Amino acid sequence: MALTVGSGPFGHRPRGTFNFELPRTKGLIYFEDSPRRIRARLGGETVVDSRHAKLLHEHGYLPIYYFPEEEVRMDLLVPSDKHTRCPYKGEASYWSVHAGGKVAEDAVWSYPDPLEDAPPLAGYYAFYWHQMDEWLEEDEPAIVHARDPYHRVDVLPTSRHVRVSVDGQVVAESDHPLALFETGLPTRWYFPREDVRLDMLTATDTQTGCAYKGFATYWSVGAEDDVVWSYPEPRPEAARIRDHLAFFDERVDVEVDGELQERPVTQWSRRPSGHS
Repeated sequence: MALTVGSGPFGHRPRGTFNFELPRTKGLIYFEDSPRRIRARLGGETVVDSRHAKLLHEHGYLPIYYFPEEEVRMDLLVPSDKHTRCPYKGEASYWSVHAGGKVAEDAVWSYPDPLEDAPPLAGYYAFYWHQMDEWLEEDEPAIVHARDPYHRVDVLPTSRHVRVSVDGQVVAESDHPLALFETGLPTRWYFPREDVRLDMLTATDTQTGCAYKGFATYWSVGAEDDVVWSYPEPRPEAARIRDHLAFFDERVDVEVDGELQERPVTQWSRRPSGHS
């Protein structure tokens, strides 16, 4: 999540309220300096090594790094015939990356002549994250996408009594779960394994990645597919949740200190019948 996504202040469903009416949110762009050294590699070659990267925040999208031309291996970039147009930034030109015997087609774009009211994008280049083999923030691997500096993940022990039920059957119940508070997302309750009915869980092949927490594995409960997850090797900032189990509150019944919680509406909510 980010400033411009989900329940962030400039997202689709802001959690809070302002004391003024926003002139618009769609097309809202914020372009700022990043203090982090960012590197990207393809085929064993370093394609970007930047100490002066910019972060672009745009309504409805996760933040994206833009790199100054002098910190990009332009000799590894081959111009593409691809062009796209953004109503808020202008026309983008594309390049493919040829490095270490590998080719990443149309992996890089830039706005040579951005619109007059767009951020000062000229001379900066952006990369499709998954087209590169590896990313580094300083000397630590970076995964999934650029991390938002305004995004927080706090994991706190709690003595609240939390119970999770699926189709009327209690699947998890604990007096000492972990509460994970993450910017723009509902509170997630992480249960010790001994407080979960593991016999009701069916492991699946699903795996997902989170830039802030790591890579997750999943389980289903009855007809609820991939409704439970765990991070066996979480990133350092979320180390406490290692081997704990969490549930999508959007699709199960959660009681906290005896009070049934309203199911949040997010991209993980069950879609109404007839919708794809």
